Amino acid sequence: MFLNLGHTKLEAYTIARQFVKECYKVVLTFPSEERFILSQQIKRASLSVYLNIAEGSSRKSEAERNRYYEIARGSVIEVDAALDVAMDLNYCTPESLELLGEILIKCFKYLSGLINYNIKER
Repeated sequence: MFLNLGHTKLEAYTIARQFVKECYKVVLTFPSEERFILSQQIKRASLSVYLNIAEGSSRKSEAERNRYYEIARGSVIEVDAALDVAMDLNYCTPESLELLGEILIKCFKYLSGLINYNIKER
């Protein structure tokens, strides 16, 4: 917010910010009894994506950066799996997840691109 560092210029960072926002919106529609379980897990995992991109981009070595980007990508996969459970429990519909799904896929692709780019640079 206050530091104008390189990660703020990454498209993955911008997409991850949208991802967090959309995840938070979606879990608002879940039943109140899920407030401290599935909702919290989705919120934590989505925020982890955003924060790991920020922290990883500040690392000097490609290997270290990749580690953070891989953790972020793992958190995207975690949210995807949690959304499967939410769908199975009828907490949401495919239509209500359409925008989030598009953003999730973009986020995964951008993170994969960052990881692959760093691997090629070694």
